[in-house]
Order: sequence, then structure tokens, then C-alpha cells
Amino acid sequence: MRIQSLNSDEAVLAELGRRLARTRLERNISQAQLGEEAGVSRATVERLEAGEPVKSTGLIRVLRALDLLEALDRLVPEPLPSPVERLKMRGRERQRARGGSSQTRPSAKPWRWGEEGPGS
Repeated sequence: MRIQSLNSDEAVLAELGRRLARTRLERNISQAQLGEEAGVSRATVERLEAGEPVKSTGLIRVLRALDLLEALDRLVPEPLPSPVERLKMRGRERQRARGGSSQTRPSAKPWRWGEEGPGS
């Protein structure tokens, strides 16, 4: 089943649970092993896979144990800055490099009176 906005909350939870169970079984991990690795009870894993509501921390721990946590970044991407924020940030960008003083450049000698070249 494809998860869509028209699906009920219960249908989404049930599909998520089926997918987590299928992933766990493909990796040949028992519910007890996954619970232990995730730091949650076997009953929490069982409830997740049955599509029952669980605490979000339990879901996060199970996703981390299955190495799926980074998928949440794709699920809810970080919002892009608004056009106004981009304009404000643009003002902070460096426009040019700052020139160093002549004392920091090894090839430059300090100027002294009387050292003008011919025709000065």
C-alpha cells in the first residue's frame, strides 16, 4: 500500500508497521533482538509492527537500530531560508578579500624618505 494523505492515521500506522516488520525479517532479527538493540521492550516493537500507537522516542530508537533514522531527514527536510532571509544573509557574504599590510608581505620593503627612484 502506498502511504498517502487520504489514508487514515490507522492505515498509515499499519503500513508503517508492516514495512518495519518486513525490514526486520529481511535482516533476520527477532523482535526481542531488535528491542534489545534499540533499547525498547519487545512489546514496543510488537506494537509498532501491529500499527498501534507508540511514543515517538520508541519509533526513533527502532529506526536507529535498523539504520533507517536518516530517512527521517528525507521525510521532513530542513526548510529553505525565505527570500527575505536569503537577502539578509547575502549582506553578510564577503565581497572581497582584505589586503594584508605591507609588513606581512615578505617581498615588500617599508618606504623611506630619500629612496625615491629617478624621475620622482
